[in-house]
Amino acid sequence: MNEKYGIQIQNLRKEFGSKVAVNDININIKEGQLFSMLGVNGAGKTTTIRMLMGLSKPTSGDALVMGHSILTELSAVKQISNFSPQETSVAPNLTVRENLEFFAKIYGADKEKASKLVEEMIEKFSLQEVEKSKAKTLSGGWQRKLSIAMALISSPKVLFLDEPTLGLDVLARRELWSIIEKLKGNMTIVLTTHYMEEAEQLSDEIAIMVNGEIKAHGTLEEMKRITGKDNLEDAFVSIAEGSGKTEV
Repeated sequence: MNEKYGIQIQNLRKEFGSKVAVNDININIKEGQLFSMLGVNGAGKTTTIRMLMGLSKPTSGDALVMGHSILTELSAVKQISNFSPQETSVAPNLTVRENLEFFAKIYGADKEKASKLVEEMIEKFSLQEVEKSKAKTLSGGWQRKLSIAMALISSPKVLFLDEPTLGLDVLARRELWSIIEKLKGNMTIVLTTHYMEEAEQLSDEIAIMVNGEIKAHGTLEEMKRITGKDNLEDAFVSIAEGSGKTEV
């Protein structure tokens, strides 16, 4: 039985002058799974996502997003994917409801459809108590929930989450984990995070990037097995500080 892939990355490379940010990486991400990319700052995670989203052109290589090339079918890629960036991209002077309505209309929904989508997102993310509040007055946790809701309003088949819980307190982080867990299986999700517990909790598979290269790729149990460590944090350190690629 052939695997269905949400994303197929093929020798993807990105150079900024003499610096190689992403070094000829190859990954297949199964359709419907949550795939986490781990690495220290500057490892190449965000650059990879920006290429997959069509926000940055690869120096060489290609990637297929639901079968569509990021080089030759970028408009199709943008129609089926969406992105919640590190920097929460909400309009600060619009209310929660107005932010959602604005995004629904950007994606071509008419007034009736936009209203339906907004109600669905408010319900899904339990935004009722803040729906009339301006985004700039919200806590970090509420802003992150709104940002992800805005990314989902286009009903993407592929969702990119770049550090979705960065800077949140423990309770807000766990609340977002619960929301993200419920999305699994309904779309392909690529997550970047510095929180090892987050990756352990949410991931179907994990890739560890070091200096633009994939050093290891597999399930949590595979990561622990190949390093002989009992948890992802220790496995990550072992792989990140090692030399060469680690087979799983």
